[in-house]
Amino acid sequence: MAGKQDAPTATVVVDPDGMVSGWSDGGRLLLGWTAQDTVGRPVTGLLVDPPPPGFPEGYGAGADPTGCIPLRHKDGSTVDAVVTAHPLFGPDGRAMGHALTVQRWGRRPVIADRAFEQCPFALGVYDPELRFQWINASSGRVIAHSEEQVLGKKYREVLPEFDRTLFPERDDKPYTDALAEVARTGEPARLITVFRPRGSDYANAWATSIWPVRDAEGRVRAIANWGFDMSAEYWARQRLLILNKASGGIGRTLDVIGTAQELARTPVPGFVDLVSVDLFDEVLRGEEPPSGSAFTPGETIRLSRAAQHSTKVDAGRAPAATTAVTHAPGSVAARCMATGRSTVELAAGAGQGGEWAFGPGLAADPAHWPPGNPVIDESIAADGLTGRITVPLRARGALLGVVAFSRLDRPEAFTADDLILAEELTAKAAVAIDNARRYSRERTTALTLQRSLLPQGLPNQEAVEVASRYLPGGTGTEVGGDWFDVIPLSGARVALVVGDVVGHGLHASASMGRLRTAVRTLADVDLPPDELLTHLDDLVLHLASDLQPAGHFQPTGESGATCLYTVYDPVSRHLTLASAGHPLPLIISPDGTRAPVPAHPGPPLGIGGLPFEATELELPEGSLLTLYTDGLLESRERDVDEGIAELQRALSHSTTPLEALCDTVMDTMLPRRRTDDAALLLARTHALDPHHVADWDVEPDTAQVPRARKLAVDQVDTWGLEEAAFVTELVVSELVTNAIRYGEPPIRLRLIRDTSLICEVSDASNTAPHLRRARAFDEGGRGLLLVAQLTQGWGTRHTTDGKTIWCAQPLPQPERH
Repeated sequence: MAGKQDAPTATVVVDPDGMVSGWSDGGRLLLGWTAQDTVGRPVTGLLVDPPPPGFPEGYGAGADPTGCIPLRHKDGSTVDAVVTAHPLFGPDGRAMGHALTVQRWGRRPVIADRAFEQCPFALGVYDPELRFQWINASSGRVIAHSEEQVLGKKYREVLPEFDRTLFPERDDKPYTDALAEVARTGEPARLITVFRPRGSDYANAWATSIWPVRDAEGRVRAIANWGFDMSAEYWARQRLLILNKASGGIGRTLDVIGTAQELARTPVPGFVDLVSVDLFDEVLRGEEPPSGSAFTPGETIRLSRAAQHSTKVDAGRAPAATTAVTHAPGSVAARCMATGRSTVELAAGAGQGGEWAFGPGLAADPAHWPPGNPVIDESIAADGLTGRITVPLRARGALLGVVAFSRLDRPEAFTADDLILAEELTAKAAVAIDNARRYSRERTTALTLQRSLLPQGLPNQEAVEVASRYLPGGTGTEVGGDWFDVIPLSGARVALVVGDVVGHGLHASASMGRLRTAVRTLADVDLPPDELLTHLDDLVLHLASDLQPAGHFQPTGESGATCLYTVYDPVSRHLTLASAGHPLPLIISPDGTRAPVPAHPGPPLGIGGLPFEATELELPEGSLLTLYTDGLLESRERDVDEGIAELQRALSHSTTPLEALCDTVMDTMLPRRRTDDAALLLARTHALDPHHVADWDVEPDTAQVPRARKLAVDQVDTWGLEEAAFVTELVVSELVTNAIRYGEPPIRLRLIRDTSLICEVSDASNTAPHLRRARAFDEGGRGLLLVAQLTQGWGTRHTTDGKTIWCAQPLPQPERH
């Protein structure tokens, strides 16, 4: 009856000579040997190791039930068994041999065997050579083999697919290697194995434990394992990992195309094999996307392919530029954009047995899908696809485009949970893309405003040769408030200005425009640099107080600024400068050495109450002035001192044309990924020819006016400017007369021949003349009006010891060939 027992038990009859004389069918089931194989042979032939002393007498009915004897199976494997020996006697009491009862090692109730056999976990036992010794029914279903089919066979022979990993990119260890390592080291192991069972189109994830089985002496006699299907939990975790990756990988830059490329790369290859992102052209330009009523399901929709990424190398390369794509009327993409609902397409026959499966351990209830999904579409197979999820890209109620997630070679059909993942990824990217679009629009507006407020061309003047550059921060930063200006002043002088408004964005650009206008207005008054900065500081304080929020609105005005104001006089070659918290200029002498600037920057604008100091330097002709904003020096790779040293090295070729030198400086100093604006203004000083300047002292007596007129006319004739003699005679007469009548001595007359003919009369009085209209019978009051009408411009310049009245006449410019 051994064959009908729950676990085979072999009964062996051994004669007094140790030869097998009887063999039950249980012996065949347990050890594979038949009666023909064993009867008449020594019983010790069944042993793997030499027989213990007294065998079989030592294994009688009273033997230790935990004792284990390794027996030889017919297929060469080892069967650990408990042998119970029962002596046999004849009628006369003479020993007739032994009856041996052989059972597998580990005496347990039959119900325990059934518990292991019916366990929902996959259980298996293998010898140290990884030959199958026992598996339960669940393990048989997993490997698609019965116990009879695998007993005695090596693991690698039955399951060669377990010698490789399903996902090499994850560095998974093949399961067979894990079994062999436990057999070699005797150390247990736990792992998660992802594999595709035979006959299945889906990859399963199994949590497995492997441990060594030892005998009473501690020797490893077998390897056991158990495992359970945790596919639902595993794939849910993989989806969370992809979403976590998306949280850190999508929206890192405020760039529309860059964000679209991040979306395309994130789910490949863990989720899908190909992702394409199509956007409206308006989104790429930072404009508002078309409204939902702009198209219908029956209309062709024109988009631009902003990003595409694939597991295939060629298709995975990011396009150099966006390419136009169209979605025909009635296409899945067109319907998704029109309805705002996602669509899942599956190629026919992708599921097991021709049915649409939802993946092991996942919800297989069709109600789990949203209405209208999935769609069986045989046409996608022609494109090499096994499935595709199309999701409209929407953010804040606006449609931005459409995203397609496709699987190429993998047989797994999409599940309803996969649709949720695709929609989550798209929603996360949609907000980031819309943020980038809005930022692009604001940045473009601010940049346009700023460029319109910066000088469109540098003015024509002879005091210095100038060149400039302005570069906004990179695409991931807002436009700042850096600015510069070149302002011609009276007396052939020129003002060079550079500044930086605290903050970024539209308000910084607007603040920069206000400050530049204020500087130009104050410069027209011919204020010295320190006084000009004092008035500018007051202006910043007043504007800031005027723009304080009244209620819940945030302030948008200046919160501070820096400014460097310099004035260069080509007659005296003197440079006068004052700084409000701005870096001092770098001055390179004609011999290439750096000239020191004995000055210290004052407080930034907007603090108030602190004085600004002016410093005056005499420069050799041909000196190079470098004015810049801190964005030119600031970098993560260097500090300010290192930046100044590097700037000086870039300026070492000071004789290079200024335009080329500007390019060299910007290329050398600015990193590829700029975080701030940078402005640069280079000026090479000129000195006015002494023969182009003439000056005289005038006695405070009206009788000296004719003499002054004659001196001026003679000098104009000497310069070959006879055509200007008449106007010069009139303006000199008026200005000298006013200085004698209303001014204070000493009085001085100066003529300067520059791009214009400049006439200056200085005196020690601080009272400034005013232009007024004389009545019909007034005897005076027409002098300044006459000067204003006859000249190109006139004005008053205050100095430390008085004032200067000046006027300028235009001169014919030499023809340029």
